[in-house]
Amino acid sequence: MTRRTVPGAFLALSLFLPLTACGEDDAAPASSGAEVVTTDLSVAPEVPASDEEPPTDLVIDDVVVGEGDEAVSGSTVEVKYVGAFYETGEEFDSSWSRGEDTTLPVTLGSGGVIPGFDQGITGMQEGGRRMVTIPSELGYGAGGAGPIPGDATLVFVIDLVDVS
Repeated sequence: MTRRTVPGAFLALSLFLPLTACGEDDAAPASSGAEVVTTDLSVAPEVPASDEEPPTDLVIDDVVVGEGDEAVSGSTVEVKYVGAFYETGEEFDSSWSRGEDTTLPVTLGSGGVIPGFDQGITGMQEGGRRMVTIPSELGYGAGGAGPIPGDATLVFVIDLVDVS
């Protein structure tokens, strides 16, 4: 798994963490090291809870590195995703819950999604799965929105299905 912390979304720090397998389910370690996110792109991922202090910068963990086209600013992408709360892993939204073939179209850089989600997709390649930990400032901020309370740190597991 490759992990990047992106302070202020301008500086990226890359670390390589080895992939591990857990039983018959291929999986990469999540940020806590104890929990795993599946590498099987045909299965809805589960977001692990974390007892670590929430990060203050965007954290990008590549679970599966894709081999297709790269998502860049201005690209329109189709993604599958699961969104959950950092501390509990409790899911608050998921494209998977609307059907396994349901995707969300996003035009990168257009402001159509929260900044951390947009920045978390940028640089992915088709066929990839990425876990993105989003601090409140790059999410819904102090005010929150809908089921998201103010100052919430969020985690999204995002599958990049298509880039155009």
